[in-house]
Amino acid sequence: MTTERTVTRIARPFHTHEGAGFPVRRPFPTAELPFVDPFLMVDQVGPTELAPGEAKGAPPHPHRGFETIQYVLDGDVANADSRGHRAVVRAGGVQWLTAGSGIVHEALPTEEFLASGGRQHMLQIWVNLPARLKALPPRSQNAGAADLPTVTTPDGTALTVLAGSSHGVTGPFGTHTPVLVVHARLAAGGRAEFTAPAGHNAMAYVLTGDAAVAGEPLADGHLAVLDRDGERFTVEAPGAAAEVLVLAGEPIGEPVARSGPFVMNTAAELRQAEKDFANGLMGRMPV
Repeated sequence: MTTERTVTRIARPFHTHEGAGFPVRRPFPTAELPFVDPFLMVDQVGPTELAPGEAKGAPPHPHRGFETIQYVLDGDVANADSRGHRAVVRAGGVQWLTAGSGIVHEALPTEEFLASGGRQHMLQIWVNLPARLKALPPRSQNAGAADLPTVTTPDGTALTVLAGSSHGVTGPFGTHTPVLVVHARLAAGGRAEFTAPAGHNAMAYVLTGDAAVAGEPLADGHLAVLDRDGERFTVEAPGAAAEVLVLAGEPIGEPVARSGPFVMNTAAELRQAEKDFANGLMGRMPV
């Protein structure tokens, strides 16, 4: 018989700016919560309405040693990188970028979205790689909204599975470590139960509305980190409808050394990453 998890901590988000100056809401990393192994970061952009010309993106920047998940809920993003990958991610789509040994990447609004403006809402999630995989060749995986399986429960809750398996479906992305990524759109009064193996980290972040996780109230923008000794936990919208990001994964359990866009195991490896980027060994964006 599986046991229920409980909430061990609730983290409030802080607000900052990324890329060319677009605002993000970030529950972690913070000084109090530097990462939740294997997850390194969760950033939420929007939801916000942009006037024509207001959309901003992330100009060319390097990555090494981890993976990025770009989940576009509203708007669109044109991705390109130094390995020749190019793809536009539209509403409901995802890019899963394995930086591995190193890549230079840009994520910009399309010309059409920049010209027209509109609703923008997206997530950026960073997932660590173990030391043995940090030198992997870079890889870009892309999926449109139609490629992401969604399960609708009898109470009207919709669960979109990006990675891992939940509620009888499996996300389309190949992952290098066991992770679960689910976008739960909870109907008013709706609930969903999730499972994660004992020993795996699990958490829930409220994208919009107010929710409850493992019976604990969770306000908009707050993150609940669950204990590791159980297997089951519930996510609910006790009042109005709410949207929640559910994350779970097997801890890597290795030292984390990070500096901006590089995540390695030691300070010496960070210095090498900075040197390799400066020398063009991660490739360069085409002019």
